[in-house]
Amino acid sequence: MRYARIPAALLVTALTACNPQPPKAAPSPSASAAKPSPSPLVLDITGKGTVNRPVELIQQVHNRVDYDLLASSYESKGPQGSARAVFKNARVTFRDPRGATVAANAPEAFVDEGANTVTLVNGVNARTSSGMTLQCEQLVYRRATGTLHGSGHVVVTDPKGFRATGTSFDSDLSLTAMRMQ
Repeated sequence: MRYARIPAALLVTALTACNPQPPKAAPSPSASAAKPSPSPLVLDITGKGTVNRPVELIQQVHNRVDYDLLASSYESKGPQGSARAVFKNARVTFRDPRGATVAANAPEAFVDEGANTVTLVNGVNARTSSGMTLQCEQLVYRRATGTLHGSGHVVVTDPKGFRATGTSFDSDLSLTAMRMQ
């Protein structure tokens, strides 16, 4: 009986050896390169606030509010991570790590995720936590450096009444390290 199993095992081995499996086709390098990469999903988002409940955007960095933005409406378009949003009747409060703030109002604001900027346009009025006031046509906040750039009929007034005018300026958020032209 023990010897009857050996011929059966040899028969199975022989049949398997005579019926080899065909080799699996390996993908050619050009086949994988020919596949187009998926295009990013482009989002188109709109929203409208009310007088009592405006649209609100809060940007945080390491559990600290970098800026908060209130607006009557917004429209955002672009792929996630690099979208550009337009806010109407915007009020933005920028906050630096040392506690200084700049509260600015403008008819429009643009938040550009790709450029990492917030831009207020069409007549900007701002006030710092130290009491300085600022007026200009356009104000750009560069998030990476935490700095402001203003242009167009710039007027800066300090609490003591000192007034400076120019065509553009660059400054920190407290408006204490300002360069005006």
